Amino acid sequence: MTLERLGTGIGWRPEIADAVERMPGIDWVEVVAENTCPGHLPESLLRLRERGVTVVPHGVSLGLGGADRPDEGRLAALAERVEALGSPLVTEHIAFVRAGGPLTASPVLEAGHLLPVPRTRDALDVLCENVRIAQAALPVPLAVENIAALIAWPGEEMTEGQFLYDLVERTGVRLLIDVANLHTNHVNRGEDPAKALAELPVEAIAYVHVAGGFERDGVWHDSHAHPVPPAVLDILTDLASLVAPPGVLLERDENFPKPAELERELGEIRAAVAAGGAAAGGRWEPAEQPAASEVTDATRQRVGLAQAAALSSLVAGTPVPEGFDRVRMGVQARALAAKRADVVAKVAPELPEILGDSYRPVFLSYAQERPMTGGYRRDALDFAGRLLREGWAGDGSSRRRLELWWRDRAGTAPRRSAGRRALLRRG
Repeated sequence: MTLERLGTGIGWRPEIADAVERMPGIDWVEVVAENTCPGHLPESLLRLRERGVTVVPHGVSLGLGGADRPDEGRLAALAERVEALGSPLVTEHIAFVRAGGPLTASPVLEAGHLLPVPRTRDALDVLCENVRIAQAALPVPLAVENIAALIAWPGEEMTEGQFLYDLVERTGVRLLIDVANLHTNHVNRGEDPAKALAELPVEAIAYVHVAGGFERDGVWHDSHAHPVPPAVLDILTDLASLVAPPGVLLERDENFPKPAELERELGEIRAAVAAGGAAAGGRWEPAEQPAASEVTDATRQRVGLAQAAALSSLVAGTPVPEGFDRVRMGVQARALAAKRADVVAKVAPELPEILGDSYRPVFLSYAQERPMTGGYRRDALDFAGRLLREGWAGDGSSRRRLELWWRDRAGTAPRRSAGRRALLRRG
């Protein structure tokens, strides 16, 4: 099966939409699937498509590495975005993003982040079946991405390369290899990127992610908000010496630099690929797939219990499961809480405006006691509702604005009139 030759691309974000349209040499873009609405695509994306620029949706919420089977509604929504964008493929992550529920007889907890699956036979069995389910529901080929991790699971039975190799052999799924994540796992988990690349079925690579980050106290944070470091470009060159990647993409999610700086980074990425010098390729035929064996509920339950215990420790303050590095689990827990506060501030920017400097400490205090059980918008409403119920000690004007904001979104009545919203903004 021929893999699409994508070329050089960049992650499309609303903040840099105009700059991306003007950038020379952009062959394709990637969009976060959950941030697009099929019936209301941004004009910038429509113009890019009219010019022949390929658009690939990149999902973040399926949780293919979770113990439960993929949600049919999420799969249908992802398929709708594929159709609306006319995409040749779709991508997701090898991760779990929620845990709990009927399998574990515990509440469903949301991580709000991509968390690593244990590299065990049980987890691989579950992941393979989930990938097959997703493949059957999607109208185009699926590629799955290796993720960055701060923590390592105890009792792992495979390296990352072996885990991905077996996944491809058993499902025929394509790979989205993030070389920045290989660097992150090298710093945080001592894993050799060269060894991982040597073990991968590189011919199955659909495209490659490149991104920046930063190191603090010996921990590498995959921020997507900093320049791409030389170490990541070196891994890209190593990969390109093994196979000519069909596509390479620069990811940047925040702290956007001037367009000239993004173009400079894209030039460095092209040079790193050229330095690898692998002969052009692109044809990959998956081996004949063995008959898929059904994963038992007992296997899913074992995986689910382990993931629920780990996630509960990270977001609900329960004890760290045996075998985990307690220091790293603490770092991960703080990172999850910080990201949660940041994303809520983005989806509900009125909250930090109303609460002022007290927003972050008040939200982090709330997050310690209230794990996220829905999406970020639901989290914002729950946070505001709790402040109102518990008598938030803000001044009268701020409290009134918060109450109006909450009622405008959470009440059973229709949304307020434009005049009422203007009153809310003026306080």
